[in-house]
Amino acid sequence: MSADWSTIASLSTAAGTLVLAVATFASVRSANRAARASEVAVLTRLRPLLVPSRLGEPDEKVGFQDEKWFRVPGGGAIAEVGDDAIYLVISLRNVGNGIGVLDRWSVYDQRLLGDIEHGDLATFRRLTRDLYIPPADRGFWQGALRDPTDPVFESVREVIKDRRPFTVELLYGDYEGGQRMITRFGITPAGDERWMAISSRHWNLDHRDPR
Repeated sequence: MSADWSTIASLSTAAGTLVLAVATFASVRSANRAARASEVAVLTRLRPLLVPSRLGEPDEKVGFQDEKWFRVPGGGAIAEVGDDAIYLVISLRNVGNGIGVLDRWSVYDQRLLGDIEHGDLATFRRLTRDLYIPPADRGFWQGALRDPTDPVFESVREVIKDRRPFTVELLYGDYEGGQRMITRFGITPAGDERWMAISSRHWNLDHRDPR
C-alpha cells in the first residue's frame, strides 16, 4: 500500500510540475505577444510614409549647390536639363506618424508599373545632404545628374527633353535609420512645361510586406 501511495505522490508531483510548466509557457507567450504588440505600436508612431503633396499647396523653393533655384508646386515635380546637369525635384507630403529622413534615390528613363519590383539597393544614389520631412507636413526631395558618362544621364536627358514619363524611387526611413521604405514615383508631363508626381507603390524593407 505504501508503494501505491508513493507512486501516487510521484504522479501528483509530476502532474503539478507539468501544469506549472504549461502555465509558465502560456504566461511567457502572452508576455511576448504583449511586448511585440507594444513594439509594433512604438514603431508605428515612428514610421514615415511619403506621397506627393496635394495639388494647390504652396510652392516649395528649392536650391542646388550651383545656385540653381526652382519653385515646385504642390503635387508637382521639376525635371529640367541644364548646361551641366539634370535637375530633379518632387514636392512631398509625409502621411506617416514619424519623421521621414530621405537617404538614397534612383531614376529610370521609363515609367515603371506597380507589378515591377524596385531597383537594386546597391544602385541607389546617396543624397549629398540630409532632407527631413515632419509627420503630417510637407517637404521635398531633390537630386541631380552631373556626370555625362553616367549610364542613365543621356537617356534621362532625352526623356525629359521629349517630355515622356519616367520614374524616381526614393529610399527613406525614420530618424534612427530604421523602418526603411522605398516609394516609387511616376513623373509625368502636365501641359507644355509642368510635371506631376504620382506615387505608385511602397515597399517596407525591414518588416514583412503586408501584400
